[in-house]
Amino acid sequence: MSYVPPEQRDRADYRSGGEPEGKVAALAVWALYILSIPSANILVLVGLVVAYAARGTATGLAREHMDAQIRLFWSVFWWTIACWIAIVVSIIASMVLIGIPFLIVFGILWFLISVWFTVKSIFGILNLLGDRAP
Repeated sequence: MSYVPPEQRDRADYRSGGEPEGKVAALAVWALYILSIPSANILVLVGLVVAYAARGTATGLAREHMDAQIRLFWSVFWWTIACWIAIVVSIIASMVLIGIPFLIVFGILWFLISVWFTVKSIFGILNLLGDRAP
């Protein structure tokens, strides 16, 4: 028989074959990200809060997914801000008709960022369900 220090005996984990810590929260965040378009992006903010709150207790693959979810949110957030600034500048430049093509281009880019976010979230949830890295 091997010696187990008392501090480790008190914290023993007797679960077997259970879900990794944080997997349910990671699944919930991916689902909230996917539902962001019909919710006018309110659920994205809820998903971000859940990801930050559950990240501290998540382990292994779930932690990797939560880190990827947080990175995805912030990258899309800053690209969206840049697109909106470009759209506003294009609207102002449209007063002299030079901004109309740029307005169209930045509007399409903003749409593609939204589609990319949704597709990336769908692949993320599929990877998590298949126990693969994000």
